[in-house]
Amino acid sequence: MQPAVRLSPEDVERLSTAAGRPVVDPARSLFGPSSVVWRVTRETVLLLGGGRALLLQVAHPLVAAGVAEHSDFRRRPLDRLWRTLDLMLTLVFADAGAALRAVQEIERVHARVRGVLDRDLGPFRRGTPYAASDPALLLWVYATLVDSALVVYQRFVGPLPDADPATYYEESKVAMRLFGIPAALIPPTLPAFAAYMDDMVGGDVLVVGPAGREIADSILRPPLVLPLRELVRAVHVVTVGLLPAGLRARYELPWGTVGEAVLGTLAGAVRAGLPLLPDLLRLMPHARAQGCAARSECANDAA
Repeated sequence: MQPAVRLSPEDVERLSTAAGRPVVDPARSLFGPSSVVWRVTRETVLLLGGGRALLLQVAHPLVAAGVAEHSDFRRRPLDRLWRTLDLMLTLVFADAGAALRAVQEIERVHARVRGVLDRDLGPFRRGTPYAASDPALLLWVYATLVDSALVVYQRFVGPLPDADPATYYEESKVAMRLFGIPAALIPPTLPAFAAYMDDMVGGDVLVVGPAGREIADSILRPPLVLPLRELVRAVHVVTVGLLPAGLRARYELPWGTVGEAVLGTLAGAVRAGLPLLPDLLRLMPHARAQGCAARSECANDAA
């Protein structure tokens, strides 16, 4: 038997506030197989959106500075990608107690990630302080994951029924609140979230400086052995193709009709092949560990 989950009164209150309900069982997931966020996030193909999310994140000068100065991205460029995805999967599929512990561990790491910009970048002046625990930066980082998951799922798995994207976003707000992002900062609805993303991508906040460009290069062209390097190069097409056009331009990433055709062909092949894959390949290990491998137990399977 699993040992009982012990939480402090503050932990219990934090989970309750995040979930938006008075009682949360710490031994059960904050979501569950009937949730849209569970159904979307279980798909392994969502890994294709990891590079897109990271490039969105480090287009923010304050995020890029934190990554550049407090990580070993040059030697281990994919570590941040996996840590971020692992955290997101833990929040969705692990029990509530484990999800909270994962967030608290990230918070301990974030407490050490602080500094100042070393140059002027867009609206930010040299000397502007940054901290990984800044709620506005936390919102931006998590927003890139939510947005990328919706983009990748609908491109490579299939369209979501009319109400599902809004439900997915509403459920994602649970994780945002668990991170301690104030409710006043979180866009209240999916249209408000889309407007937030448009404002960020189309505004003057996202500026690709030297740090962001170097991090992007490490993601798109990581120092890997040849077979893995070729695999990453194939994923490169997806990463670049799914970026908003304006951000591609800021990263100076070429894109045209050939790339769009390759991306469309790849997306069509993945959509056709997914229903044929065994659960071992199709589903995230976090989802399989929670019994989601039996698709009949998961509502509204897209296959």
